[in-house]
Amino acid sequence: MRPTQELIAEHNAVLLALQVLEKLEAVLSCEASQATEDLAQLLGFFRGFVDACHHAKEEEVLFPELERRGVGRERGPIGVMLAEHTRGRQLVHEMSELLERLRHGESGAAAAIAERAREYRALLVAHIFKENNVLFPMADRLVPDEVTATITGRFDAIESERVGAGRHEAYHAMLHRLRDAYGIT
Repeated sequence: MRPTQELIAEHNAVLLALQVLEKLEAVLSCEASQATEDLAQLLGFFRGFVDACHHAKEEEVLFPELERRGVGRERGPIGVMLAEHTRGRQLVHEMSELLERLRHGESGAAAAIAERAREYRALLVAHIFKENNVLFPMADRLVPDEVTATITGRFDAIESERVGAGRHEAYHAMLHRLRDAYGIT
């Protein structure tokens, strides 16, 4: 499997998480106790899986490899992706802070979470589209097969070190539980 195929498979999990996030927006103020717990788990997924693992694979391995092969960072596709990663981190941080305020009964926190969630979903859906349809095909053309094994090995090391044994599977189990709980098909 090419490294880009692994990243695309991870994107599919992220897209499922974004569907759950959309459902949570609608029920957050009505079903506070369960919805807030589900949101907390989802935010953990965004921090642990999306940022610490998936984005690390891109930022520390794939993007530098593409730069070595002439793909631009500044004013280029890599710079755009990095800026979007940064904005995504900010939005997850803001949602986490707002979740704590919601748990303490602050009025308006649920609406503010929903606003950040909508922005995060829009950002990631567009981001994933660009990576899947522009950047990753570019990577497949530029990175020779003999280099992909090294990239895959470095991806495995990031997943092992940053996520830990069994955590990847636990994230997927959580996503499937939330998918079923919120009636996503």
